[in-house]
Amino acid sequence: MGFDRRLMGAALAFAAMLLPQHALAEDGFFTREQVIRHTPAWTGERFPDGRPKVPDDILERMREVTLEEAWATLRSAGFNHQYEDGWLSIFPDKVLVGRALTSQWLPGRPDIQTVLEKQGADDGRKGAMNAWPVDMLQKGDVYVSDHFGLKQDGPSIGDNVGNAIYARSGNGVVYDGAVRDINGLRELPNFVSFVRSYDPSHHFGAMATGARLNSTMVGINGPIRIGKATAMPGDVVLGRDGGVLFIPPQLAEKVVKLSENTRLRDMFGHMRLREGRYTAGQIDTRWTDAIEADFFAWLQANQNKLPVKPDAVRQIIRDHEAGIPYEG
Repeated sequence: MGFDRRLMGAALAFAAMLLPQHALAEDGFFTREQVIRHTPAWTGERFPDGRPKVPDDILERMREVTLEEAWATLRSAGFNHQYEDGWLSIFPDKVLVGRALTSQWLPGRPDIQTVLEKQGADDGRKGAMNAWPVDMLQKGDVYVSDHFGLKQDGPSIGDNVGNAIYARSGNGVVYDGAVRDINGLRELPNFVSFVRSYDPSHHFGAMATGARLNSTMVGINGPIRIGKATAMPGDVVLGRDGGVLFIPPQLAEKVVKLSENTRLRDMFGHMRLREGRYTAGQIDTRWTDAIEADFFAWLQANQNKLPVKPDAVRQIIRDHEAGIPYEG
């Protein structure tokens, strides 16, 4: 039997040599190539780590998008599991927008922890695991982390890590776990964050703490689960009004454009209703050609006075002239 086991081990080792290199690297800490392979629908610019880089202009315009508008666009494209709520919000009256950088934790296991800590050292990562994804953040990013809702002895984000996140990204977090030092976090004016809970304890996440190890980070820049939603690196995070949507990067521009068109149509429709020019029945249905013509004449006359960038208004007009239908 010992001879058979040696033969089996040699066969497995030989089979591993025949596998593509990326198949041997699927440890949850995604390389640039793996991130690109998992986000094939994005054809635009990318960060050095491979994450899709949705343009800053789209992110800025996304701040005006409502959850309902974005949700409808995602649902119509077949993305049915992108929304999660039930959060404790830091600065609940503000809006969180940015590009996701993801991480995933599991309940702590010393054997896995030892392997990953050694790999992190070999890769040149500094400090404890909870600092590794923070060191990768870029301006405009949102750190999105699945810490499986861990509360007691779970917070891996306090005011020190929060300040580091804020310094690198200028943004807050979406954190499926507990934070500590919440008063210190509230001193950061734009640390708009969605977390599960607050707890005064702190995280035990290094082998130096021995038996107290309670969670191990097993992934960075891979697909993660946040409650009922799936988040990917490079997704555009839209957090507001108590909920968070993870918008696939290839749909971000469409979400913004449809939202702006809907916003202008609502503004026009409400104005015409107050004027008594149309009835509710005429406005609250598919518009006739005459109402459409009235709307676009109004856009032309007021394109520099509307709550949407003039360039975006002109694009709506050009799309209409090109026969591209409104999908709202």
